[in-house]
Amino acid sequence: MKREENKCTFCGRPRSEVSMLIGGISGFICDSCVKQANDILDEELKASDNTKFGKLKLVKPQAIKEYLDQYVIGQDEAKKFLSVAVYNHYKRLNQVSTDDVEIEKSNIILVGETGTGKTLLARTIARLIEVPFTIVDATVLTEAGYVGEDIESILTRLLQVADYNVKAAERGIVFIDEIDKIARKGDNPSITRDVSGEGVQQGLLKLLEGSIVNVPPQGGRKHPDQKMIPVDTKNILFICGGAFDGIKNKIANRLNSRVVGYNSDRDKDQIDFNNLLQYIAPQDLKSFGLIPEIIGRLPILTHLDPLDRDALRRILTEPKNSLIRQYEKMFSLDGIQLKIDDDVLDFIVDKAVEFKVGARGLRSICETILMDKMYEAPSGKAKSLTIDLSYARERLSHVSAARLRQV
Repeated sequence: MKREENKCTFCGRPRSEVSMLIGGISGFICDSCVKQANDILDEELKASDNTKFGKLKLVKPQAIKEYLDQYVIGQDEAKKFLSVAVYNHYKRLNQVSTDDVEIEKSNIILVGETGTGKTLLARTIARLIEVPFTIVDATVLTEAGYVGEDIESILTRLLQVADYNVKAAERGIVFIDEIDKIARKGDNPSITRDVSGEGVQQGLLKLLEGSIVNVPPQGGRKHPDQKMIPVDTKNILFICGGAFDGIKNKIANRLNSRVVGYNSDRDKDQIDFNNLLQYIAPQDLKSFGLIPEIIGRLPILTHLDPLDRDALRRILTEPKNSLIRQYEKMFSLDGIQLKIDDDVLDFIVDKAVEFKVGARGLRSICETILMDKMYEAPSGKAKSLTIDLSYARERLSHVSAARLRQV
């Protein structure tokens, strides 16, 4: 009598027709059914809100600022503006409407020199709130139909971060960097195509204000046969950042034009010309080249202070992910204890100020000083390493500012 062959309880295929048959208490399942069940489970999890971007985490403004203080040095004014704006935005999403009062969202624009922490602030807040977050460079955006990325590619990246969970993406945060690079090329409206300037600003209007946008799932150019994903942007918080190089001159001109009459000398004395960004106003953005419609959809305008020597010194050691802690962690992975003398840290800051490379330049200087040690130490037997001032001076003696800016 021939023995009956075991079969998959789900699809009924016998053992000879499948690669693997897994036995249970009262049945069997083949490898094909396991794979299909896993695919179904993944789809269901993506469609539900029970993913890594689940229930919205509402954090009070003071708690947001305290969290930011752990990772970003200084910039108290920008932190307060961001904390209040983010809290009000997500409080608005959690509200249960009982009347006709509709709270509009408040997008944010950050103005500050490069390396002052604009991107770091936005990324840190997104990590705290636990919502989808993406950074988009405005310099690659062009008008539809031209070489470059369409405006909708911003939302494609947000969808990818949210694992194509549309509900999660619709309450995410988008940081548009280099927003100043899409400024209008002249003070007057362009009579010709400005495909990477004013044209992009016009395209951004519908995203910033809030509308349903058809987004190509994989990005790239849209074509008629492509399946689109509708995304409602009314609950997406947009944070725009830019260095706005040259806007200080426009601020200075505006301030000086007001300083007339009997109180002119007193008013001039009250103006801090070392940090003109603190006086920035919407009309300065307009004179720089942003169209009024864009400025109106970015109602919260704040600035980041330039980094002085004390701030650079604190950046080296105080944040949770400070540069020195990162290097200590890297050496500890090889079983080596790294110690950097305090006068070396002061020397690093002095060089950053001298070369005018800002906070990003701190890493360049540290890499230059530690490069040989990072090359030799993993193969050596030493369990401790001390960097003193004479060694740091010797390593930086032949390095130019231009080279550090390129790192």
